[in-house]
Amino acid sequence: MTQVAPEQPLHRTLGLTDEELDRIRELLARDPNHFELAVFSLLWSEHCGYKHSALLLKRLPSQGKRVLQGPGENAGVIDLGEGEAVAFKVESHNHPSAVEPFQGAATGVGGILRDIVAMGARPIAILDGLRFAEPDHHFRRAVAGIGHYGNAVGVATVGGEAVFDEAYRDNCLVNAMCVGLLPADRVTRARATAVGAHVVLFGATTGRDGIGGASVLASAELGEDDADKRPSVQIGDPFTGKKLIEASLELVAGGLAESLQDCGAAGLASALAEMARDGAGIDVHLERVPLRESDMEPWEIMISESQERMVAVVRPQMLAAVRRVCAQWELPCTAIGDVTETGALRVFSDGDLVGEIPARFLTDECPRYVVDREPHELAQVEPSSHNHAPKAWIYEQYDQLVGSRTVRRPGLDGAVLRLRPSLRGLAVSLQGPPPGERDPFRAGVLAVLGAARNVACAGGEPLALTDCLNFGSPEKAEIAWELERAIEGLAAAAEALGIPVVSGNVSLYNDTDGRSIPPTPVVGCVGLVADVRLVPGRWQAGDVILVATAPGTLDLAAEAALVRYVWKAAPVLTLAHDVSGGGLERALREAEEHSGLGARVELPESGPGGQVLLACAPDDVERLGSKGLQPIGTAG
Repeated sequence: MTQVAPEQPLHRTLGLTDEELDRIRELLARDPNHFELAVFSLLWSEHCGYKHSALLLKRLPSQGKRVLQGPGENAGVIDLGEGEAVAFKVESHNHPSAVEPFQGAATGVGGILRDIVAMGARPIAILDGLRFAEPDHHFRRAVAGIGHYGNAVGVATVGGEAVFDEAYRDNCLVNAMCVGLLPADRVTRARATAVGAHVVLFGATTGRDGIGGASVLASAELGEDDADKRPSVQIGDPFTGKKLIEASLELVAGGLAESLQDCGAAGLASALAEMARDGAGIDVHLERVPLRESDMEPWEIMISESQERMVAVVRPQMLAAVRRVCAQWELPCTAIGDVTETGALRVFSDGDLVGEIPARFLTDECPRYVVDREPHELAQVEPSSHNHAPKAWIYEQYDQLVGSRTVRRPGLDGAVLRLRPSLRGLAVSLQGPPPGERDPFRAGVLAVLGAARNVACAGGEPLALTDCLNFGSPEKAEIAWELERAIEGLAAAAEALGIPVVSGNVSLYNDTDGRSIPPTPVVGCVGLVADVRLVPGRWQAGDVILVATAPGTLDLAAEAALVRYVWKAAPVLTLAHDVSGGGLERALREAEEHSGLGARVELPESGPGGQVLLACAPDDVERLGSKGLQPIGTAG
């Protein structure tokens, strides 16, 4: 007789351990019901709770004189001076993109846009980091998904990277970064503080798409049943996303919303728990939530990850005006609950109390694990030849100019967006470790330095960083060690540059059938350009070509000095280009292609430190100084 495997207990099916169930019982002083258990499973997942990484992330520097909002909100915010601020963040949508690349990538863009909007900022730029085995159909579908959402929603896609490595064949990486602008004195936060105010859900209706995405996809490894996880991939609607952006910003500008929160991973469960975490309670009535599918159970409504939804806290006297704004943008707008003094997230359905959890149990009491770490050797890998092929066909599918701010397009290092009406600009970049890099500490250091050099090459003074940490399962001691070492590398490089890490995302469990991806920290950088008219562009015939080098092997002080030198020298330069994966010879080919003009050069020996390729008019060479500079030829 064939034995039938015993049925899994519900908490294990939901991804909770026996010890975590015991902790939930201890906190509640009772057994949780099934609804409450589902909510705990999502808020205590790695994707929402960072339970294996939160303690390690404290190593990252996050303070600075320009920091208006550091880690802990939807995005970081940096003061740009002159009354302006920039909000920015990078996030992952890896597992959804592995299962369904078009929608996975598209909704990754939609989600990061809403994170920026939740801070009260208008999104002005998208950058994307893609790592696949090869530029195959799967990759092309992800590229199409990014273009589909970004182009339709009207936000310029201006940068990023595409890296090919066999190690990502079964588990691709799709990281999306968004940058937005807002008045420095109008940073919007997610916390609910106005007791008696209404909790308003506006945007798209709620369905079953995305249910369990934070735990089914983002906090577990993939396997042979990937196709069964397609219902956990959300479906994006960029036209509704555009209306949601405009309505949200109108609410903020009009002072109609006390706080805003994206309804993303874990849906209403996460959004409401985050809003209530600082002591205020929230009562929510699920029968009021506008649905697009019939017969949805209360738990399905609570954890659905349907896209294009936001939650706002609105004072009673403002509710009619909020409804008028949403009606103008043809968006459903419903008061689904109220802010209370209880400190609890209380959930009702048709008048029945279906769940009651003190909000801090879902957030502050999430387990924090000190994971076992085991050092191991990772051999460097020869980069795939696909990395040397032209990439213009990728970013040419994206609208780079919508919004009329783009001064420097994608194609060479960082992009630049004008801070209208002034002549100042914002330089932005997104960079991971070089192709084939496997050492986690070096991967962290090189991702930071690469992102900062890209910004410097675009004429920007690097101000702050955001990171997306893509790793395998932290429950494997060797992966936990990789994560710790990469964070140490990020921190060391950020400290050497003197800039903070103000936002980010951890994407763990990037494993398929037990195989983990290589350590892949991806870093976004924003920098301030003093005058967009003086941004380096293309070399001209007769220009002198030089190389600036940081001496030594990962001498972080020298690397930081190189970054400072390049952005300060930028107004004199006709071209600046980071020498990264592929070395100086490849950097020269890229500069020639970008400039539409060849060069006569004698290649020097490549050093172990960072290098930047420079060009300027002959009369300006003396203005660059001579320390660390080596003339190698002439353009034309």
